[in-house]
Amino acid sequence: MQTCTAAAIQMISTPEVATNLATAAGLIAQAAERGAQLVVLPEYFAIMGARDTDKLAVQEAYGGGPLQDFLAGAAKRHGIWLVGGTIPLASDDPARVRNSCLAFDPAGQCVARYDKIHLFGFDNGSERYAEADTITPGAEPVAFETPFGRIGLAVCYDLRFPELFRREQLDIWVLPAAFTATTGRAHWEVLLRARAIENQCYVIASGQGGVHPTGRETFGHSLIADPWGQVLDVLPQGEGLALAELKASQLERVRKTLPALQHRRL
Repeated sequence: MQTCTAAAIQMISTPEVATNLATAAGLIAQAAERGAQLVVLPEYFAIMGARDTDKLAVQEAYGGGPLQDFLAGAAKRHGIWLVGGTIPLASDDPARVRNSCLAFDPAGQCVARYDKIHLFGFDNGSERYAEADTITPGAEPVAFETPFGRIGLAVCYDLRFPELFRREQLDIWVLPAAFTATTGRAHWEVLLRARAIENQCYVIASGQGGVHPTGRETFGHSLIADPWGQVLDVLPQGEGLALAELKASQLERVRKTLPALQHRRL
């Protein structure tokens, strides 16, 4: 791994794609101006509709479309590695899409695609979410190489499934998310820090963070955690970013001092 500066962007996305892209463009530029070489957008950054089905209207075929062009252009314009939160990509089922996380290199080329595997389902009597109604799950974990080390892609609800993060030893995990306020207050930080600690890696988690025009409330607290589980920066609520240096020396120190990954037996 090489030391780099990373930014986790936080948004309060609306049902209006153009508005969201303008906000994302400004925050990406701000991150680049502050020296970020690796930038991560949140889940559903381009649209959080009034209905779960709203995202079907803006779905794209993989390989080209306004949302993918936006991400590729932003990465190239600023010369950064950009993880594009998630966007709706077409699936074989016309009633459902893939919730896809795309990564772009500084030349604007898409170097990785991850389709969210674990789909959120929650019902406490007053709040109900059923992503499987409008999303087709992915099947394969995805990681990609960068000058800063090998990076794994995960999305939101994936955080609750530690076996995904154990598939291979990586240097950085990124996790775009739109955690609900209810579940976020209870579990967000503790799970992110646990994934960083148990896998001895950096974790960059970019969330939606506030009350959306639709009335939905997301938890925010976008953060960057190091391999010892320390939170290097966090943005509790509102639009903005968490920014931190991911030091190669810290990764090496933790893995040498406490070589837990070498001690695994199961």
